[in-house]
Amino acid sequence: MPNTKNLNSLSQIIKDEINKVENKIDTANVGQVVSVGDCIATVYGLDEAMYGELIIFPGPTYGMVMNIEEDSIGVALFSNVISIKEGDLCQRTKEVVSTPVGDCLLGRVVNAIGQPIDGKGKIEAKEYRACELPAPGIMERDKVNEPLETGIKAVDSMIPIGKGQRELIIGDRQTGKTALAIDTIINQKGKDVYCVYCAIGQKNSSIAQIVNKLKQNDALKYTTIVNSSASETSPMQYIAPYTAVSIAEHWMHQGKNVLIVYDDLSKHAVAYRTLLLLLRRSPGREAYPGDIFYLHSRLLERACKLSKDLGGGSITALPIVETQAGDISAYIPTNIISITDGQLFLNTDLFNLGQRPAIDSNLSVSRVGSSAQTKIMKSVSKNLRMELASYHEMLDFSRFGSDLDKSTQKILTHGAILLEVLKQKQYMPLRMASEIIDIYVAQSGLLDDVNPSDVHSILKLLSNSLTAHHSDLFTRLETGTTFLDSDKEIIDDLVKVIKTNLNINKE
Repeated sequence: MPNTKNLNSLSQIIKDEINKVENKIDTANVGQVVSVGDCIATVYGLDEAMYGELIIFPGPTYGMVMNIEEDSIGVALFSNVISIKEGDLCQRTKEVVSTPVGDCLLGRVVNAIGQPIDGKGKIEAKEYRACELPAPGIMERDKVNEPLETGIKAVDSMIPIGKGQRELIIGDRQTGKTALAIDTIINQKGKDVYCVYCAIGQKNSSIAQIVNKLKQNDALKYTTIVNSSASETSPMQYIAPYTAVSIAEHWMHQGKNVLIVYDDLSKHAVAYRTLLLLLRRSPGREAYPGDIFYLHSRLLERACKLSKDLGGGSITALPIVETQAGDISAYIPTNIISITDGQLFLNTDLFNLGQRPAIDSNLSVSRVGSSAQTKIMKSVSKNLRMELASYHEMLDFSRFGSDLDKSTQKILTHGAILLEVLKQKQYMPLRMASEIIDIYVAQSGLLDDVNPSDVHSILKLLSNSLTAHHSDLFTRLETGTTFLDSDKEIIDDLVKVIKTNLNINKE
């Protein structure tokens, strides 16, 4: 029969040795990888880890705490997943995920956690800012009362955007959504507006083209690009827009105006869905997590106009959402439409008919920007949407019959000229005065007797003549509050002279 005393002694020795090992490991701050795969590491320990905290693994590889359970935590890994294996130790940094901020980021391309990827060397940042921060409260905000000029006639005249507004750009694939945003960035040159372009799930070749176009138009010097490409992990695509808005917030709190573009939040929602399904959270409607609305609302609410007491800075957000077959009633589009202050809807049919930009004036709306629109632009464009609506209605009606009365023909002729005037080439935004002149000429009916194909020739000659002989008119239109009758007479006379000299009246 075994000696009970010896067994008890042996048991006590084993327990003492186990206690010694456990005491050596600080489970509050050091954890051990239980399993790893698909950019998710399950970690035992890290008892005091916070949600959203940055965790460091061997490599070094960084991750963010996304799940906190009773016996383990789930960490979303940002990169270099292959180097991590079961049994590796990891430790807390006791800091949430942060990004470098400041003027050192202007002209740079960074990844989703603020690391440079443009080959221009290290970013010497003096300040860092947490990626996840609460939005400013109601009392910290001011009303939107200053226009953000896009340089696009159709937008500035019918769907104006104010500084501090959140205007959704929505439409099917390949309808010009990104082009609209890039033109707006290019138009901020010389207007003291900083720009942040956040690319989520895009091709690297597309981002390279955008960087090249911004360089060509001398716009990269006031722009920061945050890129999380399609080849990167879902945690990187998830954190990218929060990094971008933290970079923008730094300038906003310094009293500066910032424009931020999220391209696009459809891919961001897909990345978040992928991430949480890997973390084994149950999906909700259309397999998206139940908190997807909160995810985007806490992101977009950070764009606002601050009160004068806080410096009066602003962030204007242009989120982009891709629709399928024009279905704006789908889950993610309706979520973001309800969060934003209006939307620019790009119509596939208009795009295919050659209308650039293909903005549908019936479905597009700006709920705040009209209060920030300049008085002269408001006066010349007040009937524009109504006239375009009448044109589209009559166009549909005219397809059912060949005999049209004169009033219907007049509406169709005038509407065709309006649409032609609103056409604009990519990467060629216009100054506000030029937009006012073009809209005025179209609205006045001065071009109703010419062929639509000749409209842009007349407008170009008119702009050249005014620049050469009446340059002060541009200043009056941009700084004044009233469109003077004398200025209208100058424009009317020049248009008549140009039409006579070119002899391009309708036959």
